[in-house]
Amino acid sequence: MMLRDLLRQVIRVREPRVLAIIDEPANASALAPELIEPALQVIGMWLQLLNIAEENAAMRNRRQMETRSGPDQVPGSFSHAFATVAAANVAPEAVQTALDTIDVQPTITAHPTEAKRVTVLEIHRRIYLKLYELESPRWTPRERVHLLKLLRNEIDLLWLTGEIRLEKPTVEQEIHWGLHFFRETLFDRTVSLCDLLEAALQRHYPETPHRVRPPLRYSSWIGGDRDGNPFVTVDVTRFALKENRNAIVARLEQRLNDLAQLVSLSTQEISFPLAFLERVQRQVDLSGEAEAIGNRNMHEPFRRFFTALRVRLAKTFGEGAKGSGFQPIDTEELIGELLAAEEALAQMQSVSLASTLVRPVRWEVETFGFRSVSLDIRQNTTVINRVLKEIWRKLNPLEPGEGPEIGSTAWQAWIEAELAKPLGFLPQFRGVSDEARELLGLLELIRDTIDGPDPQAIGAFILSMTQSAADVLGLYLLAKFTGLFADENARETCRIRVVPLFETIDDLRAAPAIMTELLAHPVVKTSVAFHGGRQEVMLGYSDSNKDGGFFCASFELFEAQRRLIRIGRDAGVSISFFHGRGGSVSRGGAPTGRAIAAQPAGTINGHMRVTEQGEVVSSKFANRGTAQHNLEILAASVFVHTLKSIDEPELKVNPEHQKAVEWIAQASFRHYRKLAEDKGLLDYFHQASPVEELANLKLGSRPARRFGAKGIGDLRAIPWVFAWSQNRHLLTGWYGLGYAFDDFLVPRGADGMKLLREMFARSRGFRLAVDEVEKSLYLADMDVAEQYAELVTDRTSAERLFALIRHEHSRTARTILELTGESRLCERFEGLQRRFERVRPMVDQANRWQVQLLKETRRGKGDEKLMMPLLMTMNCVAAGLGWTG
Repeated sequence: MMLRDLLRQVIRVREPRVLAIIDEPANASALAPELIEPALQVIGMWLQLLNIAEENAAMRNRRQMETRSGPDQVPGSFSHAFATVAAANVAPEAVQTALDTIDVQPTITAHPTEAKRVTVLEIHRRIYLKLYELESPRWTPRERVHLLKLLRNEIDLLWLTGEIRLEKPTVEQEIHWGLHFFRETLFDRTVSLCDLLEAALQRHYPETPHRVRPPLRYSSWIGGDRDGNPFVTVDVTRFALKENRNAIVARLEQRLNDLAQLVSLSTQEISFPLAFLERVQRQVDLSGEAEAIGNRNMHEPFRRFFTALRVRLAKTFGEGAKGSGFQPIDTEELIGELLAAEEALAQMQSVSLASTLVRPVRWEVETFGFRSVSLDIRQNTTVINRVLKEIWRKLNPLEPGEGPEIGSTAWQAWIEAELAKPLGFLPQFRGVSDEARELLGLLELIRDTIDGPDPQAIGAFILSMTQSAADVLGLYLLAKFTGLFADENARETCRIRVVPLFETIDDLRAAPAIMTELLAHPVVKTSVAFHGGRQEVMLGYSDSNKDGGFFCASFELFEAQRRLIRIGRDAGVSISFFHGRGGSVSRGGAPTGRAIAAQPAGTINGHMRVTEQGEVVSSKFANRGTAQHNLEILAASVFVHTLKSIDEPELKVNPEHQKAVEWIAQASFRHYRKLAEDKGLLDYFHQASPVEELANLKLGSRPARRFGAKGIGDLRAIPWVFAWSQNRHLLTGWYGLGYAFDDFLVPRGADGMKLLREMFARSRGFRLAVDEVEKSLYLADMDVAEQYAELVTDRTSAERLFALIRHEHSRTARTILELTGESRLCERFEGLQRRFERVRPMVDQANRWQVQLLKETRRGKGDEKLMMPLLMTMNCVAAGLGWTG
């Protein structure tokens, strides 16, 4: 393989003594201790290069498939999706309704699971592009040799740069990391999706012209997610809003400048619509540079028009003199002006110029506005309630004691009474704590941003750990006190979208009752109506998985959606879901198309938000072709589910199947919780995994624990999953299901297995859950895991717990194989098996070194010389498995 040969060349120059790790990984254990670090560097680099090569090959295969068989045969494409929709006899009117209402929002989160710096990502992108260049047959042998030399240089640079962060990134650096993907790929490729969508519609619904609008918008948590992150302050959020705005405004200025250069139609060659010429003059007058622009390109109105728009945009966000007559421009006006230019070109028989030059810029403004992303704000309900408690004391200075207890009936009654009161003026709360000052200042920043040129720069306010209706109403009350209500008396309509986040198993079960109460509340009802009659609810995959195990969490998430949709329907409100998925199976990860197709019928209905975090962002969006493919899968899957799910037999609820899945889910929960609550598990977890050392891997700005607590319940889901994957237990993806299957099958015998096989064949959700459990079982390795178990000092406890874990792994795998009819795990997933078996020897060696280094660092109490190779083992294992958290 070309990349392997080039890497060998670099190794021979940099450290020839570690060539064994790439040629014969099984012999690597004989390497001298001082060679472990460069050997790990080779493993890390090879895994990165392999991922790049596989990404390039996948893109090439998709192109070949489209060329050979046509776009309908490319899975995940719009053409494939609408072929399916047309074959199901979905009416053109229903398709147009979906086109008019679809709203798909990938949300870039600040979750700390990306180990690669932007510098390394940029090197990876250059390697990818050079691989793509080398595929061209146009190069002479001499030119090809030169390209190979350049590619080798990039690999050498990767060696010399180093992947491990030496310092923890700041939130500001995370903001720039997130915007890197917009500048490199998302600005460009998101809009091109509209062309693919239009072509697919023309292919399958040629008799009906359809109106196409961008199906995607973006949100971000980076700089807005302050849940447990003390480094996200009001100033940081202000900085994020500014940087997000600057990124797209700079691009739009360039795009308008390009239009001014390209659309050079002259009044001496063609007649212009009079209404458009008047519009041109108006824009020139509003630019503040009427004389300068008016005297330029006298016979070329489009050039003057686009120049005036560019000047207005630059001055809206710039400093200094604006000029006589200048007026700032907002997103709605710019969209309208660009549409007017398209219509003028169409009237001039220049439809192609309108659709290829102007329309893509309009679509960019519709998608990205003056914000790039809508910045979500996330805060924990405990913080909201503590600040409200301070305010209660300010409003009731003569009352004795501390007032009503948070969460009590009296507490909720006080909140509702305050919401019902008219507000003549905004109160000023002086002498409050730093925490209260920060939260109130944040809400004021939100108010000022919503009042600005792009109100959508602020997304939703997400309330993590929502456990009661009062938790949500409390945020409405704070919004009222900070001028975020739209009506004069601040009694009816809140201008921020409040989104409750239900995370644990108990929270998911309580969600229907909480939402029933909220949707009946007058302020919530009028506020939801103000925001289009749609209430968003966020579902936490990570914490529910950590709390109840993968299978139980999957069931509870599905059930919560089904119940919430019914509650919304009864209240006359559309419920849409924000899926808080991570990259790994244990944090809700699954193939995008299959995960969406398996959602309960009618629960998407054109609207879907999903988190994209850490290394998932770079794997999906680092390169343009891959980014476009992943975005197309996401949007196309939402279209298909919206148009077909109600009638699909695989999504219809079968009472017998439902009862069986519920029984198995509850049994798996009991067995998972029995392990999680075992008195020896906390010590086992800390000693048999690198969870404590994880803090030294500078993945992100956020602390690993909420509020500095030490227990498993307070440990964040990411380090919980990270640690169990590093030590190759991966028990968060399967533990408890083997016990549950046994409990289900023993009294039912052959009839029980027959029912499970029927569910596996006919229920899309059950099959997806089984598939993802099987992948976790396959990636787990009990022989490697046993090496970590030997790190636990209490040998009696360690042997007892590991025996439980190994036995459950064997039991679960045995039942899965009986259910699927396979002879070995992941026989059905040839791609995953082929890829992992190729890297398994290197990953296993990285695990062995990690165990060795954990022993030595713990014995030496954090010897700095050992820390770097230890951190490198973490990166290697994560890269081999495909994700960190």
